[in-house]
Amino acid sequence: MRVHTYTRIFFCAVLLCFIQACSSLLGLPSNPERSMMGETTYYTTELKNMPLPKEKIVIGVYKFRDQTGQYKPSENGNNWSTAVPQGTTTILIKALEDSKWFIPIERENIANLLNERQIIRSTRQEYLKDADKNSQSLPPLLYAGILLEGGVISYDSNIMTGGIGARYFGIGASSQYRQDRITIYLRAVSTLNGEILKTVYTSKTILSTSVNGSFFRYIDTERLLEAEVGLTQNEPVQLAVTEAIEKAVKSLIVEGIRDKIWGKSADDTANYQALIDEYSREQDVNKNRVIGNKYPNNYRQQFSFFAAVEGQKVKDDYVNPKMALGGKVGVKYFISPNFNIEVNANTFTLENENIVKRTYYIPEVNLECLLLPRYKFSPYIYGGGGVMLSDIKPRYKGQFGGGIEYLVGKNVAVRASSQYDIGFKDDWEGLVNGKRKDQAIRFALGLNFYIGNK
Repeated sequence: MRVHTYTRIFFCAVLLCFIQACSSLLGLPSNPERSMMGETTYYTTELKNMPLPKEKIVIGVYKFRDQTGQYKPSENGNNWSTAVPQGTTTILIKALEDSKWFIPIERENIANLLNERQIIRSTRQEYLKDADKNSQSLPPLLYAGILLEGGVISYDSNIMTGGIGARYFGIGASSQYRQDRITIYLRAVSTLNGEILKTVYTSKTILSTSVNGSFFRYIDTERLLEAEVGLTQNEPVQLAVTEAIEKAVKSLIVEGIRDKIWGKSADDTANYQALIDEYSREQDVNKNRVIGNKYPNNYRQQFSFFAAVEGQKVKDDYVNPKMALGGKVGVKYFISPNFNIEVNANTFTLENENIVKRTYYIPEVNLECLLLPRYKFSPYIYGGGGVMLSDIKPRYKGQFGGGIEYLVGKNVAVRASSQYDIGFKDDWEGLVNGKRKDQAIRFALGLNFYIGNK
């Protein structure tokens, strides 16, 4: 009995060492970390490397706040923490400073500044009575030629979610992801006449991922082995907000140069032409962007011809049906981006082991629907009818199916599909038995070539 106890203690010690080793391997934190400088984003470097202006612009920011009122999503009751950081004004001022295009002045807490200046004046008047009055006066405050307004106007949760996983005999693994999105508007207002000089809009997704693995198995009747490992990573909201604000500041600068609203710098656009051209190209690409950072387009032309290899298996009145190979060729004509009419010719081999084997030549007509015609990857469904031709009387049938298509080149797509054939009569193999009509199932893999106009 004591030997079993020692064995269990030894096994637990080895298991703990293994878990610690796995923790280090996965990069999981196991020790406290020192404080460090904050991370920088991609646009922090871009702002710092921008061409310098001819003259810096004095700019004021009174309030750049979270306007969403969004709270953090919670699965366990209410969560009163806000989803967006509340220090977005400070983040914006830091971005303005990094760009070297502006002279930010204190306006968010202007009351504190004015109060402190009043204290200075009172102290000087009290203790420097005999001094020159000019030495006691404070220099005037800078005033802003432009005010920046706006804020975080949207926080959208779960705009994209998904995952994948599998489990077999107690061993499983899974991965999940979730995307949120923040949206920022920033506008420049002239203090001379209140004119809104420029408004820009940026957005940034926030990614959360989770990877898990587990093992659950009975070793014998009274022994159970269970283990699991997981890793979750959430993109910091503060960094996402910072990147979106920095992108907005860069966009404001470039559009201001292009539209000549930045004073002396507006008169020398030649030095900034490369920056303007790069921004214009980005705007052109962005015209086709949709949610999920996808860029749909009219990739497919009006006509296509295709060829495929099929695996076929009949469901008839005889036993032991066999899988056979066949082929299909055809053409498609698109009557709209979603719908096309398909005409094809294919071979189908009906075979039951050691009983019957017959090859049919089948012309078919289908109406097909591409569900996502403006994407390279699109599922599709179709249905129609056909005639089965052989050395016996023609048979008529209907068919429906579906699959997926992916454009691997400019005019070439790979297709994978499955099709179900339904006979109108129970006589494909020459035997009528029971009430069920003869049927068949097919699986196909092929290529689709697009030609013609879009």
